[in-house]
Amino acid sequence: MTRIHIPLTVYILWFFTGCVSIGPGTVGRDRFDYVTAISDSWKSQMLFNLVKLRYGDAPVFLDVASVINQYLVEGSVGYSGNWAQNPQLPWPYTALYNLFGTGRYAERPTITYSPLSGEKFARSLMTPIPPAAILNFLQGGQPVDLVLRLAVHSINGIRSRFGVGTRMREADPEFYPLVEKLRNIQQSGEIGMRIQKAGDRVTTSIVFSKNTSPAIQAERAEVARLLDLDPQADEFSVVYGSVAANDKEIAMLTRSLIEILNDLSSYVDVPAADVEQKRTYQSPAPEVANGVPVPPLIRIFSSRQRPDDAFAAVPYGQDWYWIDNKDFPSKRLFSFIMFLFTLTDTGERQGAPIITIPAG
Repeated sequence: MTRIHIPLTVYILWFFTGCVSIGPGTVGRDRFDYVTAISDSWKSQMLFNLVKLRYGDAPVFLDVASVINQYLVEGSVGYSGNWAQNPQLPWPYTALYNLFGTGRYAERPTITYSPLSGEKFARSLMTPIPPAAILNFLQGGQPVDLVLRLAVHSINGIRSRFGVGTRMREADPEFYPLVEKLRNIQQSGEIGMRIQKAGDRVTTSIVFSKNTSPAIQAERAEVARLLDLDPQADEFSVVYGSVAANDKEIAMLTRSLIEILNDLSSYVDVPAADVEQKRTYQSPAPEVANGVPVPPLIRIFSSRQRPDDAFAAVPYGQDWYWIDNKDFPSKRLFSFIMFLFTLTDTGERQGAPIITIPAG
């Protein structure tokens, strides 16, 4: 027994008191867990604010400013023994052993939150998206029809749909043919962008390829007609505004993020009883273009029970509001508006608060 106890004791003592690092092993697990938790909470927060806007409630955004996790591992092992002489036994000595140990593990996450308010709130939510950002989305592969429906009030005076408030309206008859033609040109790969900088002035332009197929040439000619552009030009400057200055300019009246969220809130499916009781407004009628129904930008359902398979789901009042996990277009657009949220704050960011973590 002595030969077994002594090596075991030495090994346990070395394990608890030796230089054993736990930091590197936690990186993969913690990063995945925290990214998942922050992502899920971000989706829930965005969906919750869409539902609140549908009911005339004020949106509130809370950013996760920092995540700090502290680990503590402590342990101690002890061993004691004695020998006693007993002449009455065949072996004159009796051995007594006492092996003891203690251990402690602690995990102390420190998460700080930063509410979006004041100047930062105004800058992030109420500043219109720059037209250059619209072109960056298109250059990055985002569908032009989706981007223009979502983020633009009008393009050279042709207005898109808006679903709430005093600006509630249907899209102009020319809008959906315009975005359809632009979508066909985008899929052909014969459209691009150019950014030129002269001093403090930055000019952003849309550039069409000079060598195009006859089908795309016909699409370009129709776009030029709808937007009152020079049909012979291949490059058009893009500016913020309602009216173009000439036939080589495209004026985009872009939306702010709060306008985008208000418009998307009009797609929330609300219980009929809430409309009858004046808790919210009547949903706009579905759009039709050339006799064909226009798919909604996003579908947000409501039910009394929590859904089983939801991409995001939040409770509000007595009902649950959710996006179906099998509705890929709605999931894609919902993720896109969260991406927009990260691009709208172009001002100077404040640093996270300084946190002091005790060593022991």
